[in-house]
Amino acid sequence: MRIALAQINSVVGDLAGNAERVVGRIEDAKQHGADLVLFPELIVTGYPPEDLLLRPGFVRAAEETLEGIARSCRGITALVGTPHFDRDLYNACAVCAGGEVKALYRKRFLPNYGVFDEDRYFAPGRDLILLELGKTLIGPTVCEDMWQPGPPATELALGGAELVANISASPYHVGKEREREEMFITRARDNSCFVAFCNAVGGQDELIFDGHSCVIDDEGNVLARAPGFEEALLVVDLDPREVVGRRLRDVRRRALAREREEIPHIAVVHVGIEKAPANGTRATGDVVPFDDALEQMRRALELGLRDYVDKNGFREGVVVGVSGGIDSAVTAALAVEALGAERVHCVSMPSRYSSEATRTDARRLAESLGSPFVELPIGAVVDAFTETLREPFAGREPDLSEENIQARARGVLLMALSNKFGWMLVATGNKSELSVGYATLYGDMAGGFALLKDVYKTDVFRLARYLNERSGRELIPQSIIERAPSAELRDNQLDQDSLPPYPELDRVLEQYVEHDRTLEELSNDGFDADIVHRAVGMVDRAEYKRRQAPPGVKLRPKAFGRDRRTPITNRWRG
Repeated sequence: MRIALAQINSVVGDLAGNAERVVGRIEDAKQHGADLVLFPELIVTGYPPEDLLLRPGFVRAAEETLEGIARSCRGITALVGTPHFDRDLYNACAVCAGGEVKALYRKRFLPNYGVFDEDRYFAPGRDLILLELGKTLIGPTVCEDMWQPGPPATELALGGAELVANISASPYHVGKEREREEMFITRARDNSCFVAFCNAVGGQDELIFDGHSCVIDDEGNVLARAPGFEEALLVVDLDPREVVGRRLRDVRRRALAREREEIPHIAVVHVGIEKAPANGTRATGDVVPFDDALEQMRRALELGLRDYVDKNGFREGVVVGVSGGIDSAVTAALAVEALGAERVHCVSMPSRYSSEATRTDARRLAESLGSPFVELPIGAVVDAFTETLREPFAGREPDLSEENIQARARGVLLMALSNKFGWMLVATGNKSELSVGYATLYGDMAGGFALLKDVYKTDVFRLARYLNERSGRELIPQSIIERAPSAELRDNQLDQDSLPPYPELDRVLEQYVEHDRTLEELSNDGFDADIVHRAVGMVDRAEYKRRQAPPGVKLRPKAFGRDRRTPITNRWRG
């Protein structure tokens, strides 16, 4: 049997566009002689459609779109992710064959943790189905169904499935691709069946879907793997007879069947017969290797920015405030790779505290990237604010208020350029700064997208060095990488005057923010007690700022926003 996995990039709400992409891939799969083609979870609507699913008109339009897709399924069977309403709403896998929807499998396990909120929208399914394609039995599942170690995969296997197909929209974080594939390998071995996993790819607001679709045999060998962070059609031939032979020799399934006493009835739906491979050829598929962590971070960040910009219609590109510092340099460099140099507009806004070195480096960065550049000194703007506030500020010493006026003046100028020219403003702050509130509301936090929102400062430096190594030249000036970080809002200011050293701070933040470790646990584990107390206090006090931050690419297992939901008004300190 020849199967195809269509790893495609959908757009939430673009039903017509998504249908066109699906039908195009169905035709491609036919050209490759495929018997079965898999598409990602909720591909009809895009994932996640969130509260669009609460609109009856949207659900009806999705069902009509599915009918159109099904009409193209002649001579091939397609598994298509779609919402389905039948007295309640279900996250479903539609089985399309013979020009119609032959059957619907309803997702059983609805994730309601981290970024997932499926209990809000869907009812859980109960029934299983088996698809009979020639002499092969196929068990369809949807995403989370396969993350569970038992049913439905065990029940499908006991019912005779030689192939368990999983259509998915599994969001990315660093290391997720290996964790996920290892889980599928375990399911294939435990159930003595082939596993085909088709994942979504692309950016949707803060989420990145990394693809890495794969086919695994019943012994846990990866037969084929699609690339990450790009669309692909993975085509591979399977021989289900191999599963039957191994099951006859492996008696563990019989023991499991006896333990269950009664195997639940599973309806079998006949969907067609296998075609003979064209010209006797065999499709083996490639096993595309996983990239290392830094390359995956780069590709995820660029994909997330590119899709956010293009899917939201910012045709003119983006604007980045470049300060001569490391964060804005990495942001601009990634933006240029994602969008092209001509769509990334670099703006330097020096103040009286900006050094000649950072002013020069901001210009050198833009020249290295080949991006349009303009310098807008903010001295006169800040002076105007200072004069306006002279009377109410009388008798008070300059402090953080005057520093933040500079940051906010820059935000005003950047947003003015955004409004005038249609450029989306990309904020440049990183996760370390956002965690502890070392950022100015309506200043450097202003923007439509915060590219480095989930990237710790230490990783920003690693990315800068990696981008230079990858390009084979000094894409980001070395002086920017080597300079001690500074906001340059007062004389001789350095980040380390206000924050613990970033390597130590980031270790604490990772444990406290992502792993929910307590003050006591961190102190007992050998972390510096003073740094722990300072960092945790700053994190807790800054929640109100993070609620007002723009969206940004999710890279870590727990990102601010959809993942980590902490009350602003909160007196718990631990």
